[in-house]
Order: sequence, then C-alpha cells, then structure tokens
Amino acid sequence: MKAIPFIIILNTLQTSSLSANKIVLTLYALDLDASAFVIGALAALFSLAAATLSVPVGKLADRFGARWLLVAGTLGAGLGMLLPWLWPSLPVVLVGGALAGLSQGFFNVTLQNLTGLHSTPDDRARNFSNYSLTMSAGALIGPLIGGFLFDHLSHAQACMAFSLLGFVPLAMLASWRGPMERGALYKPEPRAVHAGAGGTLALFRNRDIRDNIITASFLSSGLSMMATYMPVYGHSIGLSASVIGIVAALNAMAAFAIRALLPRMIALLKEEKVLALSFCFGAAGLILTPFFENAAVLGLLAFTFGIGMGAGQPVVTIRTFHLAPPGRSGEAIGLKITTNHLTNMVSPLVFGGIATAAGLAVMFWLNGLMMVGGCRIAWPREPATREGA
Repeated sequence: MKAIPFIIILNTLQTSSLSANKIVLTLYALDLDASAFVIGALAALFSLAAATLSVPVGKLADRFGARWLLVAGTLGAGLGMLLPWLWPSLPVVLVGGALAGLSQGFFNVTLQNLTGLHSTPDDRARNFSNYSLTMSAGALIGPLIGGFLFDHLSHAQACMAFSLLGFVPLAMLASWRGPMERGALYKPEPRAVHAGAGGTLALFRNRDIRDNIITASFLSSGLSMMATYMPVYGHSIGLSASVIGIVAALNAMAAFAIRALLPRMIALLKEEKVLALSFCFGAAGLILTPFFENAAVLGLLAFTFGIGMGAGQPVVTIRTFHLAPPGRSGEAIGLKITTNHLTNMVSPLVFGGIATAAGLAVMFWLNGLMMVGGCRIAWPREPATREGA
C-alpha cells in the first residue's frame, strides 16, 4: 500500500477511537457524579501527555522515523479504555483520559509529519486536506458509535469495546513497513536533520511560526470547549447519549464537508481569509448554543461550528509545515501541537471553574468572544501576509 492511503486509513481508525473515547469517558464521568470542574480536568488530562511529549516526539520522528512512536500511541489508546472496564471508578476514568491523550500526542505529530514528508509541493495542500478529511470522518464515526453503545451496553462494556478498537492499528503497523521508515520517505529536496539552528524555542522566536502557532491555539481552544461541554450541556437539558452523539457527529460532518472544498477555498480566498472566516463561524456556534434546548437547533449550531473549525485547522497545519526549517518539520508540528494541548489543558479548567460558578452559558459566551477576537485579529493581517508571501 502506498504511503498516503496507509496514513489515511490509520488516522481514520485512530481518530474514530479517540473521538469515541472522549464522549464515552465524559458521559461515564457524569454518571459517576463528576462536577463540571472534574469534567474540565478530564479534558485537560486528554491534553496533558500530548502537551508534554509532542515536541520530543517530533524530534524523534525527524531523526528515527515513525513506527515505534505509532505503536506507543496505539497502546495508549487501547489501555486508556481497558482500565475503566477493569476498574470502574472516577479516578480510573481520569487515568484513561490521560492515556488517551498520550495516544493522541504520538499519533498527531507523527502522522502529520509523515503526510508532509510524503507529499510534493504540488500535492501537499491536497494531501493535508485529505488527512483532515480522515480526522472529520473519525470524529463523525466515533461519537455516533460511542453514544449508541453507551446507551445500549453497560458503561464498562462500552469502554471494553473501544479498547478493542484502539488496538486495531497494531495489525496495520505490523503488516506495512514502507511508509514508516525514514529511508522510504519521498524527499522533493534534502530535508536533513538540522545543524546549528538553535533549540525549539528558536523556532518560536520566528515571528511567522509563532503567530501561526498562536492562531492554532485559539482554534484548538474553541474546539476543545465544544467537544467537552456540548455533552455536558446536552446532559443538563435532558438529551440522551445517542442524541448527544448525533449532535457531535453533525459537528464532524460539517468539518468533513468543508475540508472536501478546502483546496478550492484556499485558491479562491487565500489561506489567511479562510482562517479569519473560520473564527467567525466558530464564534457563532459557541455564542448561540446556550440560547437553545431543541436538539435540531443545537445540531445546526454544531454544524456551523464544525464549518469554522474544519476549515481553520488544516490551514494552520499546512502553514506550519511550510514555515518549518529543513529537517525540522516534525519538531515544528510538535511545537504547534504542544501549544494547542497546553491551551486545551488550561481552557477546560478555567472555563470549567466558570461553568461551576456562573453556569454553562457564561462559559460558552466567554469562549465565543475569544473566537470573535481571533476573527478580528485575523482580518487585518491578510494584506501584510500576502505581501510577505
């Protein structure tokens, strides 16, 4: 099998597993009487390992290739759901969230870097768009299956089922070797490991890289808030787990649809304007959500939010790879993912505390206003970015 199809299949499986894990563990924690703050802590644990390990994983991917990094990520995904089945309790659910985050950190850095390295300059935007489509497909499949199984199996049995799904990529990694090794990577130009280019902080001192990474963290914060607190809001207004899963799936469906159109959108509007519009759609989805309790309307708002996040995330990934110095693409992507996950760690705790003190609505509105600020920042920068391109 060629590299890009291999990456697409592997990422679809992993994203489906992780998306299901998040919704199942969140609903499981709620049934164990977790507060909004504890739910925020669970969301932070999803990001803890990824925030800590993404840059080292990126450096290892640049130097040694991807195989064993992906094996480690697969084991984290499977164990993260196996433990709550074996020992059902709130502390073990939190441990499961941390292990799932470990899987996410290993997979995201490695597969994004592989996508860029197996692409030519002519097909890189298309390949990253297709990679993003697999993330949307997984985010669509996971919540649907997760919500259904949560309603029809015991909570522990649902965890066991998704533990088995988490281990499936091991068979692929054992069967196909070519795309995993550094020697098999397509190199349109030499991308040797850098020498004398400074440490990771030197990357962050580069203004273009820094601004792109900060922009990515804004998008990631909005996505984390919706993924974490939409199930909480749905639970608070009496929606079933299956309906909550459908609402979450509509978010992913919108992201999938917009990413199919992304190469044309970038050609027509340029990357910067697509990014600005993504903030606008995201803000609308967050700010309007607390005004409604109808499942159909909430599904429409989740779809609107998905349009914004679906367009914005691939753009910042493409730009990260483009801006990275030769031989440091994995490290740059790792830095972006680390920043995203640090944001995802802090934001749920902060907004979870706000939700506990002032209510869920205030939390949605404040995060929506942050997205409005991101939209306002993005628009004026477009002419300068074009001139410097």
